[in-house]
Amino acid sequence: MKNLNNTNMFSKNVESALKKEFLEARKDPFFDEYLRKIHLTNEVLMQYTSRLQTSFNECKNCSTCKNLESCKNEVFGFYLEPVENNNKLNFEYKACKYNIKKLEEEKSNKNVYAMDIPKEIKNAKMKDIFLDDKSRKEAINWLVLFVKNYDKKTKTKGLYLNGNFGSGKTYLIAAAFNELAKKDIRCAIIYWPEFIRTLKASFDDDFKEKFEHIKRIPVLLIDDIGAENVTPWGRDEILGTILQYRMEEGLTTFFTSNLNYEELETALAVSRNKVDSLKATRIMERIKNLTINMTMIGENKRD
Repeated sequence: MKNLNNTNMFSKNVESALKKEFLEARKDPFFDEYLRKIHLTNEVLMQYTSRLQTSFNECKNCSTCKNLESCKNEVFGFYLEPVENNNKLNFEYKACKYNIKKLEEEKSNKNVYAMDIPKEIKNAKMKDIFLDDKSRKEAINWLVLFVKNYDKKTKTKGLYLNGNFGSGKTYLIAAAFNELAKKDIRCAIIYWPEFIRTLKASFDDDFKEKFEHIKRIPVLLIDDIGAENVTPWGRDEILGTILQYRMEEGLTTFFTSNLNYEELETALAVSRNKVDSLKATRIMERIKNLTINMTMIGENKRD
């Protein structure tokens, strides 16, 4: 009987201590206001005083935080949030607004495969595009509408954007691809001269995997076509096969080049014999089938 009384006394002392700690904490008017938003009795709330204080402090930290790097919470980039559940409280970690943005960007980045593309272009954003060059206006407007209206269930032509070196052709299209990535649309940007070189070097490794990935990706940019050392193998076996598949499947394909349609056809001919000329013409027919041609002659942004 004595042990039972001791147990009851201990329980009452614990409950009294919890209540005292809880009432003391509620003297803070901001903490008190925070608790009023939770629709549970004091008897329930006082069982979680310590966790509620942590949650309150972390929410307060978030309200004054300027960026993710300034996070003061126990779990970096997250805050503890109380969740009502059958007259009890559960506590869950929720990502802060800065972390949510970071996680969304990381998810988007995974949707854009970029091979041998500078970091500046890989991270291109529509909001950072220079609008002071009138020669870029047509291409910008086209890309904005493309991003807005793109539907992977509908066959949509891409853009063959040719123009002078350094005019920002690749940056514009990369920025549009990053917007598509936010909609969970997979895209790829490949620097064509290096892609051809890499395929040659990977015959015994992952040639098929790389080739099939580029061939089948929903939205593709073949960057700087015509700048490569054109060979019959690269033209017929690689470029021709990719373009034929993408044309048949209605997959959206973009190109950038310093050459216009006619100049590219000449470059693809390799030699002047009739067979090469015919093969170059067939490649160009596929490119024209896949794209809308636009020329952008502008200020060299790389100077």
